Amino acid sequence: MFKLKEHNTSVGTELSAGFTTFLTMMYIVPVNGFILADAGLPMDAVVTATALITILATLFSGLWANTPIAMSVGMGLNAYFSYGLVLGMKIPWQTALGIVFLSGILFMILSFTNFRVWIMTSIPMNLRRAISAGIGSFIAFIGLKQMGMIVDNPATLVSLGDFSNPTVLLGVLGLVLSFTLYAYRVRGAFILAIAITSIVGWSFGLGKLPEGVVSAPASISPIIFELDIASALTLSLLPVIITFLITDMFDTLGTLTGVGTRANLFQENNKDDKSLQRTLEADAIATTAGSLLGVSTTTAFIESASGVEEGGRTGLTAVFTAMFFVTTLFLLPLFKAIPGNAIYPVLVVVGVLMFTELGKINFEDSDLATSAGAFLIVILMPLTFSITNGIAAGFLIFTIIKFAKKQTSDLNLGIFVITFISALAFIL
Repeated sequence: MFKLKEHNTSVGTELSAGFTTFLTMMYIVPVNGFILADAGLPMDAVVTATALITILATLFSGLWANTPIAMSVGMGLNAYFSYGLVLGMKIPWQTALGIVFLSGILFMILSFTNFRVWIMTSIPMNLRRAISAGIGSFIAFIGLKQMGMIVDNPATLVSLGDFSNPTVLLGVLGLVLSFTLYAYRVRGAFILAIAITSIVGWSFGLGKLPEGVVSAPASISPIIFELDIASALTLSLLPVIITFLITDMFDTLGTLTGVGTRANLFQENNKDDKSLQRTLEADAIATTAGSLLGVSTTTAFIESASGVEEGGRTGLTAVFTAMFFVTTLFLLPLFKAIPGNAIYPVLVVVGVLMFTELGKINFEDSDLATSAGAFLIVILMPLTFSITNGIAAGFLIFTIIKFAKKQTSDLNLGIFVITFISALAFIL
């Protein structure tokens, strides 16, 4: 079924690869629980829903696309969901779930068409890289804020936090551990950093010890099918829906490009290779299903690369990863006891990793339109607490400068459509 011989792999290799992928992305279950809980969703239910959608999406991806791609709730958009929409724009979390559902439906429809090719060729690569870097700066900013390393200041808007506070120091320890373990390519670096930081926090009374380690999964009844689609179907929220759609698409395509290159997957010159199309379809279906379960956008995880490095080449790797994630359904007492500042450093590290995309933009050879667009995308996402505002400002200035310099040949229908939607984001 998985064509192991054709891919020069074996069941043992796929098992090892699946376990490696599981270790490197296991952190998403408690981290997503903390992030969505900040938006008012009950953490117990979110932890269960996150584990469930990870299991179902990864299993479906492995069986449907036969690729070693694991899927779960995407970092970046979950932060935008909580801190940008619910806390920033004061949108009820039920409406925010409706936005995720609608973006998933659109992605699902478009994944069965040639829209992917059109959007890829329409939007300049440098602006796509800027979007990734901007989201990185956004979630890193959120992580630093939640850790107390930066605080609000009436005179300067933000300033340095109180580093004599033991809770802040615990976050610093978590940050150092996360960076160090990841730099040494330690398997499961993030979850190991969370574990060590939690133990230190518990030892110094900065968190309550877990009341047991395992328990039955919490019910997801408080959040399942609670999405409000009708409230999301308003013109003022159209830019937000498009933002979720475009960001999920870029995130997925970027992940699949990186992992696929290493695993020799998704080769453009192979017309019979339907794995990319099917993986995109699995991603879109998972996002739609996740919103029904009560979580934000689901996407392909770059941590799948760790399994590929272990030799994973087929969907059997994803199937094994999904099986290992079943264990997270029963670890709620442990997850709930984790101190917040053992979790939030992961946001900063993931943000830094996403921000490195900015280094691939050659600003010396870029024209003013690209440089200004990339700059506004990256700087306005954290400063306005909105991915939508960053993308909108970037595309607007890009198009305006191109018109001003009479370089309209660099513009196309795709850019005009996104620029028009960007204008709506500010007008509405």
